[in-house]
Amino acid sequence: MSLIHWGSNLALGVTVIDEQHHQLVDILNELHGAMEGGKGREVMAHVLGELIAYTQMHFATEEKLMAQHGYAQSAAHKAEHAKLVADVGDFAGKFKAGKATVTVELLKFLREWLSHHILGSDKALATALAAKGVH
Repeated sequence: MSLIHWGSNLALGVTVIDEQHHQLVDILNELHGAMEGGKGREVMAHVLGELIAYTQMHFATEEKLMAQHGYAQSAAHKAEHAKLVADVGDFAGKFKAGKATVTVELLKFLREWLSHHILGSDKALATALAAKGVH
């Protein structure tokens, strides 16, 4: 069972962002499936690392678009990105040290953060980009 379903409700109309969001949803669902399936720490660590790396690449893409198109809310948007990267990085360090486990609560937090960010901050960014002809 998927933790989050990709659908038109999450699509923003900026192709590169939508494709990357879809991939993030897929990786999050893979992490959820590994947890539900009782996969070992090695599998969980690999998928968690993939999620972190892909998220950082995605944030860099968004931040490049913000800079290229003079997005007025870029400072606040970047701050949201930085906070998530720091929080998940802290968790990953604890996970690798054996001091944390991937839990339903963590996955729900990531699902809610991703959904809120896409439908809030990223939707505003997509609207501003569309006004500048970016699709």
